[in-house]
Amino acid sequence: MTHESSLVNRLTELLTAGELRPGEKLSEASLVERFDVSRNTLREAFRVLGEQGLLQHIPHRGVSVASPNTADVVDIYRVRRAIECSVLERAPRNHPHAVHMAEAVEQAKAAAAAEDWLLVGTANMSFHNALVSMSDSVRLMRSFGNVLAELRLAFLKVEVLDFLHAPFVDRNQGVLDAYLGESPAEAARLLERYLGDSERQVLGAYARAGQA
Repeated sequence: MTHESSLVNRLTELLTAGELRPGEKLSEASLVERFDVSRNTLREAFRVLGEQGLLQHIPHRGVSVASPNTADVVDIYRVRRAIECSVLERAPRNHPHAVHMAEAVEQAKAAAAAEDWLLVGTANMSFHNALVSMSDSVRLMRSFGNVLAELRLAFLKVEVLDFLHAPFVDRNQGVLDAYLGESPAEAARLLERYLGDSERQVLGAYARAGQA
């Protein structure tokens, strides 16, 4: 893996974890020091993430974290349904990565009990990432990682994390239970309804916050 690819992955992980916020201006100097890379390496990583829609470069104003709009949200969920439901429906029974889905559910429950909604969101990202990992496709996982980072930015933009995440802790458990106990096809049907409800909640939050 090149230095640029490694840095792209590390910055994407920061975005998915909610450590970089929509519209936040990024400091080249601080990131060069933090990751111990050259400015050229950092700028190449910025270019790649810009092409992926995660960062934006404004001439004479520097690089900032992207701020997804409502059209972006609709497209993110369109992609999520296409990827996640397809993977889940076709996943072999008792795939070993299902244990990571279960771990993410337990992490989310503990974080929700502590009312740490940012951590609940991170656990939710881990759940869906583990779900897609059952595809056993490195390329699909790479693409989905970008989708999750954009989704986290959309969540952070509306600043109502408890409203967004609380209902889906138990629904993650329901999807997992259906996969383990009934059938992957039934789990995929539950997930499709789940994603539709989630999309409506995010778009509703955008409308209430006056976001375009």
